[in-house]
This record gives sequence, C-alpha cells and structure tokens, in this order.
Amino acid sequence: MQFTESWLKSLVNTDLDTQALGEKLTMAGLEVEELEPLTPEFSGVVVGLVVKKDKHPDADRLSVCQVQVGEGDVRQIVCGAPNVAEGLKVPCALPGAVLPGGFNIKPTKMRGVESGGMLCSGKELGIPSDVDGLHILDTSLPVGGNVRDLLGLNEMKFTLKMTPNRADCLSVWGVAREVAALTGATLNPPAFTPVAAAIGDTLPVTVENTDLCGRFAGRVIRGVNNAVKTPQWMVERLEGAGQRSLSPLVDISNYVMLELGRPSHVFDLDKVQGGLTVRWAREGEQLTLLNEMTVTLNPRFGVICDAQGPEALAGIMGGNHTAVNEATTNIFVEAAFWHPDAIVGRAREFNFSSDASHRFERGVDFQSIPEHLERITSLILEICGGQAGPVQDQVLSLPLRQPVTLRHARAESVIGMPFTTEQIQTVFRQLGFVFGLEGQGADLRYVVTPPSYRFDIEIEEDLIEEVIRVVGYDSLPLRAPLGKLSMLPAPESKLSRHAIRRQVAAMGYQEVVSYSFTPEQWETDFNANTDPVRLLNPIASHLSVMRSTLLGSLTGVLKHNLGHRVDRLRVFEVARVFEKNAKVGNGPQTVAGFMQTWKLGGLAYGLADQLQWGASNNRLLDFFDIKGDVEQLLAGKKVEFKAFEANTPHPALHPGRSAQVLVNNRVVGFVGELHPKLAHAQDLPLAPMVFELLLDGLNTRKLPAYTDISKQPAVVRDLAFVVDQQVRAADLKKALTDAKEGNQGWVKSVILFDEFVPKDEGKGLKANEKSLAFRLTLQASDRSLTDADIEPLLNHMIELAGQRCAARLR
Repeated sequence: MQFTESWLKSLVNTDLDTQALGEKLTMAGLEVEELEPLTPEFSGVVVGLVVKKDKHPDADRLSVCQVQVGEGDVRQIVCGAPNVAEGLKVPCALPGAVLPGGFNIKPTKMRGVESGGMLCSGKELGIPSDVDGLHILDTSLPVGGNVRDLLGLNEMKFTLKMTPNRADCLSVWGVAREVAALTGATLNPPAFTPVAAAIGDTLPVTVENTDLCGRFAGRVIRGVNNAVKTPQWMVERLEGAGQRSLSPLVDISNYVMLELGRPSHVFDLDKVQGGLTVRWAREGEQLTLLNEMTVTLNPRFGVICDAQGPEALAGIMGGNHTAVNEATTNIFVEAAFWHPDAIVGRAREFNFSSDASHRFERGVDFQSIPEHLERITSLILEICGGQAGPVQDQVLSLPLRQPVTLRHARAESVIGMPFTTEQIQTVFRQLGFVFGLEGQGADLRYVVTPPSYRFDIEIEEDLIEEVIRVVGYDSLPLRAPLGKLSMLPAPESKLSRHAIRRQVAAMGYQEVVSYSFTPEQWETDFNANTDPVRLLNPIASHLSVMRSTLLGSLTGVLKHNLGHRVDRLRVFEVARVFEKNAKVGNGPQTVAGFMQTWKLGGLAYGLADQLQWGASNNRLLDFFDIKGDVEQLLAGKKVEFKAFEANTPHPALHPGRSAQVLVNNRVVGFVGELHPKLAHAQDLPLAPMVFELLLDGLNTRKLPAYTDISKQPAVVRDLAFVVDQQVRAADLKKALTDAKEGNQGWVKSVILFDEFVPKDEGKGLKANEKSLAFRLTLQASDRSLTDADIEPLLNHMIELAGQRCAARLR
C-alpha cells in the first residue's frame, strides 16, 4: 500500500512529522516498509522556456536551443530530444546540477557547439512519464523556478507492508482512520454529497447468486467526455501510489479505490447488450480480461454477464469487450460487495492478482457502497461532464456482524498491565466501534459490535490486540517475567533425536535437511505408494505430495552433489514421513487420518574409504559396509537381519542385496543397495547403499550393569559346518547360541570367521553346498573348563545345527 504524505494529511489533521508518523504507524502494526521522497534526489534543475530552436549544423538529430532560465538569463543548450519545440517549458539542469545517480552537469561542446546545460526527460529525473523525450511542464510554472519544489517532488511517499487481516487499511482513508485513532486527531472525510438524477435512465441488473454477491449498486451516466485530461492533482496522487494515469474514467475508478478502498468498474454502456446478470460462471465459458488474457471459466468463478455472455470477472477484473476508451460517451458505474469466500484464491488460479481481488478476498466495507458511488459520480461529472441517472442499489445478503465480548480482567491478564474502564472505552470510541458495558467489578465486560469495514474483529483476542495497539506497546511495563522452573528427570535409557544425530555424525555421515514435499513419481518409485498425502496448495507444482520415505530426498541430495563433482558421500536425515491411516485420531501431536512417523534415513556412495597411500586396493562400498553401520547404530540391542521374501521385495532395493532390520523380532527398517533400475532412472553412475530405520527402534538403549569378570582362562573352539548355499549364516549362528543343554552361561561369543563356496564339487562339498566356520569362546567364572564340561555343550550345538539348518560337521 503506497500513498503520499500530503494525501494522508488531507484526510486527517495530524501535527506529527514524517518520521514520527511512520514510527506511530509501525508501532501500531501497520509496518512502514519504505519511507522515501517521490523521486530520487537531484539539485540545480529549474523551469526553462525554449524561446528558439535551430538545427545543429553538424548533426541531424540535434537541436541548438535558446532557453530562458531566469529574468534576462538565456542559455544556449544542445538537445537531442525529438519533442523539443519553441514555447515549451521543460526541466533545465544548469551547470553544477547533480542528477539522480550522481550525474554532474558541466558546460560542454557537442559536435563543436557550446552547450550550457541540459534539458531533461522524466526518466532522467526519476519522474514517471509516458512521453518519449523531454518532460513537458505546465505553462503556469514560473521560469527559473526550482522544479523539485514546484512539482512537489520533495514530498515523502509511504509504503506500508500490510498484514492480511487489515483489509480496512488498504486505502488512504483507512490509514487516516488509524492515525486518528492512534493520535486523537480529527478526520476530514471526503465529500459524499448525493448527485441528483438528471436523467431517468437505468440498466436492468439481476443477481442470481447471493452467495456470490451480497449487494450490487450502479448508475447510468450519459454524455461523458473520456478524452479530457485527468487533473494534475489526481495524476500526482495516483503516481505517488504507484499507479499510472490511463484515462479519466479509469483514473477516477483507481483513485476512489485507493482513497476509500472501494474497487469499482466502469462499463461502456453502448457495448452492453441488454441488461446485466450476476451469477456463477458456466463450465467452459471464456472471457478476455482487461489485461488481454483470455481465461476459461468454471462454476467456481463469479461473472457479470450481458446477453452475449461474461463481460467481467466478478471482484477480480473487467472484460476487454465493454472497457471504456476515448470514444466512450455513455457508461454504467458498478460498485458491489462480493463475498470474500467467493473471491479468495480465484485470481491466483490464473497466475495473476489484481488490486480489486486483493481487497475483496480480504473483505470490503458493505455499508458505504451508496456513499462511495456518489463520490465516484461526483468526480466523473466534475472531470468528464455528463448527466447521471438514479442509483440502483440491491441489498441481498450482507454478512452479520456478531457482537464480540471482551472481559476487562482478561484484557489485563493477557496484556500484563492494568487499565481503567475509561481507557478501554476511549480506545473503542477512537476506533469507531459501537459497544456497551455489562456486569461490574471483576465481571465487567465490553460487548463490541465491529464496524462493517473491520472483518478482522471476530474473537476476544482481536479486541485485546486493539486495546494495546492503540494504547501503545511502548506503555507496557518493563518487568522481568516470573515463572517456576523445575528440572525434569530425563531417563538415561531414552535417547533424544539430537543424541541420535550426533551418533550418526560420529560415524562419518553429514546431516541434511530437505523438504517434506516430494514429487509424486518419487513416492511411486521409492515406496510403491500410489495413494500419497496430497497437498492442496503446493509451494511448487512438482512438490505436490508428502513423502512417506526419506530415500527420494536422499537420492536427490546425492544427484545434486554428483553434479558438483563430489564422488564420495555419506549423508543422513532425521525427519517425519507422512502416510494415510484411518486409525489415527486427533490429538496433541496427531491429525486424524494421517500417520506422522519419525525416521532416520542414510545414504552412502563411492569408495569404502578415502584415497590413501597405504591401501593398494581402494574398493567400492558394498552391502556389508552399510550393514555394519546399521549394526553399530543398534549396538546393544538384539538385532537380526532378514532377507525380504521373494514375493514381497522392497520396491527401491536390489532384491539380492537388501534385508529387513529386526530388533527384538520387530521390523524397524531396512538396509540395502538401491535397485539398479532406479539408479539408472536417476542417472547415477553407481547404485548407492541406503538404510531407513524407525526412530522408535533407535531411541532406547540398555544401560550398562556390573557383572563379575572371570579370572579363569577362556577356551576357544572352532566348528566348521557344511550347509546348503541357501542357508543363512545368521540362522546357523542362532542355532549355536540357542544351545541350552550344558550351557551355564559359558558361551561368551560366536563369530563367523570363514565362508567357503566351491566353484565346483570337491574338498568334501557338493556344488550346491558351502562351508561356514565359527569360532566359539567359552569361559566359566568359577573354574577352568575341561573337555568333560565342553563336549556335551558342543554336541548339543552340533545337534541343533543339524535339526534347524541340516548342517553337518565338515
């Protein structure tokens, strides 16, 4: 929201200077984003009168001008502007002048002709101008006068950064109301003098859908002249607000929108066929807008139609067909209340926004429509002439302004300072609120009916904000907050997410943070998820769903780094994933129908170790490297790795180089190599190793407990078994560790130290067999073990191995 200081002060009688006014608005919640002069700084530019113009002797495009810059002071200036002519008054920069950007003017020669200054264009001075060439000044300006002072270019321009709830301040009048409420200054409202109908002409208007339009007003004006020039005062105010002057009728509509916050539209009456109808659009209808964009509509959009079809997009933008031009003589001026719910988000569906939609979707005053229409009419008749017909005002379905109750004690509690009843009543009076008092003492309440232009006043907290905003945040007492702090116990057996992050980082992985939004194709590729959680309003078209796995994001990080010549990577992420689950209900940290699960995802790529001189064979990562990392993360837990079933493989993993991760017989994740087809689809030179674990499987740990250390010698035995090649070493190891008979807690460790798979039959093995050798460490705490102690235990182990895995001693 932009406006000039003089425009604001014409509506409110405040004595505050520019800086104080800006600070007052900012502290009240209307942040002044920029406070700057209308044009960049320049000096030494005066009004010059071109008294004579001759052709340059040595240049076709240059003119030698005699310019009067003061009483009896005529300067010779060489000019290349195409519009320079005798009798024009133009800005003239004299020697010593400094133009925007630090450009210094000095006497010079141009193609051998002396030039004692420079005639300036609007662009050179930072003045908005559509003229190709010199900026033409009004003939009434005195020759030699300071251009900056005469054009009011020293005036300050305010740019407010408005919050979405303050639609009432999207106008200069709205800001003036705020200044009056904050300072107690008196207001100078614009004149809303009713314009008597000089003709009886009307235009039939039918509103079919009251959920689209709650009030529709308009009037016919005949005999206007749209070819006249917009008054300079209006042009200057429009330019100060960032608007370009187009034509008188359009300028008046824009001016009233900026002045009062009332978007309106002017139809060329001679182009309207029959009457107007306000309704929801029909599927497939098309409309060419004022910005020359042709849009295809559907029933979500409101339209204003004539007998031929849509002529305006309701509350957003008018149509090109009925737009006014210089030849327009008869018009219909429309001012309506469009329900915010019927306008919000519609313009963005066509990838643009308009001043009208920006206001209507936040809420525009619905009570002042007739007064604002009179304001528009009076300006049109004053500037363009014509005769006005009667006002047609249809009141259909206006919002109900429900009273809001503020408890005096609640206001003091939330704000943190005492108030008198008179203080709060004064605030409401200055804001223009209608209110009454109920109760007394500790039960005192204010029942406030919000005005029609304040759509943001709905609950008690809104009124509390208004009280402290107007009283002033700087009036809050400076008190240190009081509160009781207690140290809560943190169980040692529970690991925080930060501790898990540190643990993974200590293993050489770097943490990454990526969006929870992901392309839908990634969900299909990496998790076979055909029904992901979809976003209603994605931040980017390709990030349209919520991720249910971290693999896609980690692979994206890998691709980014490979593009920057990083050929060895270890990354991890701790984040939530999102899935649909009808069993989940609403709770403090849950949303009904959606499962939000914390997971740890990791990815490793490239060489197993950094390049170094002492290693002759720099091998690539394999499944067992990443499996070892997962085992280290789960150290101290009962961990098992189990291959995926042949009929239910993981869609993102290599079927022969992947496994489920189980803790205490519960699946907590997976580990493996990315599937070759995905590596190829993602254009990866090598398939990375990945893992993903539930945080629930990681955030608990077994606390250390003291046990006696045996002073007896340990006994080591090696057992080599022949098994089928399909038998897993983990299954055979489990059979050995499950041996109970003869075991008094003597088995300290069972380690696989050798695997032999023959290429063909030989050495006592068949082609489909392999040899697995385990080293057993046995130790008792009370005595040295003898063969008589050990043999029954070993025999039981061998027996269990045969029963469970069909294993035989080699």
